[in-house]
Amino acid sequence: MIERDIKKELLLCAREYPVVTVTGPRQSGKTTLARAVFPDHGYVSFEQPVMREQFRSDPLGFLKRYRDAAVFDEVQNVPRLTSYLQQEVDDRPRPGRFILTGSQHFALSERVSQSLAGRTAVLELLPFSISELRRAGTLAAELDDVMWQGAYPPVHDRKLRPRRWYADYMATYIDRDVRKLSAVHDLETFHRFMRLAAGNVGQLVNTSRLGSDCGVDHKTVRRWLDILQASYIAHLLPPFYRNFRKRVVKTPKLYFYDTGLVCHLLGINEPGQLETHPLKGAVLENWVFSELSKLLLNRGEAGRMYFWRTHGGQEVDFIIERGPAVTGIEVKAGMTPRPALAASLKNALENWPEPQRKAVLVYGGDSRLESSDCLFLPWTQVETAIDN
Repeated sequence: MIERDIKKELLLCAREYPVVTVTGPRQSGKTTLARAVFPDHGYVSFEQPVMREQFRSDPLGFLKRYRDAAVFDEVQNVPRLTSYLQQEVDDRPRPGRFILTGSQHFALSERVSQSLAGRTAVLELLPFSISELRRAGTLAAELDDVMWQGAYPPVHDRKLRPRRWYADYMATYIDRDVRKLSAVHDLETFHRFMRLAAGNVGQLVNTSRLGSDCGVDHKTVRRWLDILQASYIAHLLPPFYRNFRKRVVKTPKLYFYDTGLVCHLLGINEPGQLETHPLKGAVLENWVFSELSKLLLNRGEAGRMYFWRTHGGQEVDFIIERGPAVTGIEVKAGMTPRPALAASLKNALENWPEPQRKAVLVYGGDSRLESSDCLFLPWTQVETAIDN
């Protein structure tokens, strides 16, 4: 098993809360992580119909069998579980008793917040980070290979062909979740929407244009975007709203959590096609988004990443807030760290009132260069962008 960066935060939470909830996309390694970190806990998978039926027929009797400690897997399949756990942990609030995993963001989060507020920590596990792949010795040497392979564990643990695996992932998991989460009857149109969404990564969300391009109305697009977010496939990155005497854009930007899936949806069948692909820069920006997301989530620091754009054209790809410190991060696909590349980033950050602000430019080369006003960071060191 490849050791996960989130393990430290998971153990800390298990010492503080009677319940820890681990959510994330299907096949991101939630079950493997939970069972490896808590080998002495009982284990129940609610993907199995027999286990769901046993719980539904006698919830109290079922929980009595696992009341000491248990990992409950895919709990979105048994919505009433959290209500019964509430009384159980109120009676015996010993830390680390129950570890819950689930693959549906909004539905699961809503039930957890209603029934287990104050009783559970919620962690989000995404596919492998660059540091995890490097530690396991499976990180590709070339950036295009890294982006094309993506970071889902089966591709790396089992050495599966990315092109084949992502096609199966679409059919086996995404389509199934789509049918569960919403009455999507025309999967072909939904697939077309996903391909169009992949072609708009890093762009401001325009539901009317997306709807027109795939033949549905903007309300349907909004509902389908909710499905992608609920399944941990995509994320709408919010803008930074604070107005520094400038009119700022308030529309979110669209990103996917994994560039392997983006490449599959774009029809990029081998990494060599990325070299001259017109969307290579957008795919790299998406890859940096996913790595920064993993970095923050693995530390339990969700909800601190934004972008910033004014109507006048000033833009910062990513803004990371950590206390009084603000990091502005720009992404460029070029391999030469020219100072001109960072000019707009440095100019934009000059408008920020925070005294602790820094500029970081992540690029496609391999040399790290530091100056008094900007850090040029090669893609291989993206996980150090926040702390430097």
